[in-house]
Amino acid sequence: MNTDQGSQFTSFAWTDRLRRSGVRISMDGKGRFLDNIFIERLWRTLKYECVYLHARETGSETKAAIRKWMTVYNHQRPHSALGGKPPALVYWQRNDINQPDQLVQRVT
Repeated sequence: MNTDQGSQFTSFAWTDRLRRSGVRISMDGKGRFLDNIFIERLWRTLKYECVYLHARETGSETKAAIRKWMTVYNHQRPHSALGGKPPALVYWQRNDINQPDQLVQRVT
């Protein structure tokens, strides 16, 4: 089990259960933000652009809003690190180049 050093992963209850189950424990060094910087940035952007802006009444409303935001983020929103292209377009272009003989799902 590889985790960060968050309190939920360093508690005795958690580590003891893993040890009793024979699971080896590995923890990233404290402050190793580079290990998950990309997902942390994604969650921050999602929270500030979608979650915090609207008070939704139900979990299903929130789920639908997040699904819609993720679709726009991946398929329509330009990303400067990708030359102004959305991630899905870059992914499928790379996939076409790397596997030209295979049938590939097209993103529109």
